[in-house]
Amino acid sequence: MRPFEYERAADAAGALATMVRPGTAFLAGGTNLVDLMKLGVATPDRLVDLSGLPYAEVEPIGGGGLRIGALVSNSDLATHDGVRSRYPAVAQAVLAGASGQLRNRATVGGNLLQRTRCRYFQDLTKACNKRAPGSGCDARDGEHHDLAILGASPQCIATNPSDLAVALSMVDASVHYIGPHGPAAVSVHDLFRRPGERPDRDTNLPPGSLITAVVLPECPLAGGSRYRKVRDRASYAFAAGSIAAALDVRDGRVHDVRVAWGAVAHLPWRAWALERALRGARAVPESYARAAETELASAKPLRDNEYKIRLIRNLTVELLGEMTP
Repeated sequence: MRPFEYERAADAAGALATMVRPGTAFLAGGTNLVDLMKLGVATPDRLVDLSGLPYAEVEPIGGGGLRIGALVSNSDLATHDGVRSRYPAVAQAVLAGASGQLRNRATVGGNLLQRTRCRYFQDLTKACNKRAPGSGCDARDGEHHDLAILGASPQCIATNPSDLAVALSMVDASVHYIGPHGPAAVSVHDLFRRPGERPDRDTNLPPGSLITAVVLPECPLAGGSRYRKVRDRASYAFAAGSIAAALDVRDGRVHDVRVAWGAVAHLPWRAWALERALRGARAVPESYARAAETELASAKPLRDNEYKIRLIRNLTVELLGEMTP
């Protein structure tokens, strides 16, 4: 690991002021950044520790939602009574990720900003446009069974590794931050980017921004939500495919539905076409399968990840079927 400077931020203004110096990075839990520094993928000259900032609380807000501080640990988020009762898919998604030890250290803000686990991104001997723009993408002709089938580009087929982000997409969460022009907020749907020509950019946050909170809006439908994850081994593994879903069935038909998929794209994939196809449809497996296929019509799998189309379709049919009264 390269030598680096370290300092602790006393307040948000002080933390933001440090970002004018090139080579500075924020440090929260460090569960992703430190690993990337060990690999030589991330090479900051200075780390600014945010752990002393006042963003480690979960608070109710008007209208029945919750404001989750960016420094709330993943463990505290998953065990919070309000999250478990009103947004169970969020709690389940957090518990499906990493180990207990890592959840104790990892933060909500850091979870959203973690980098892809694509092996080519993490291997300095391989070409990766996300790590080194313009170098190429060795994953396309290499080992890509766990990479993207939706929304990818010729420059990058990496997937977003966050379980939490999938559940946040399903509930229409917003991300609050302090940027160069002061406090601002962005929908979680607009936070993440498709790779396009600039796969090195994971989010639309202005450079040097500091995430302060994630807001979960009032969402009665989310009270019955669930998260389901498929992975290569039983625990401590990133998803091959995942789904966060909420379903309201009345008189045998789908009155409302929300579905977001994980591990299929560069960002958490909100299944808007699937939702439109299902509203008003009969609440039966055949409807769920047709709606999933509608969403997957734009999928562009490569040699070794075509299985994800069947996996996500079947996962969707299974979970919505279990949620159907």
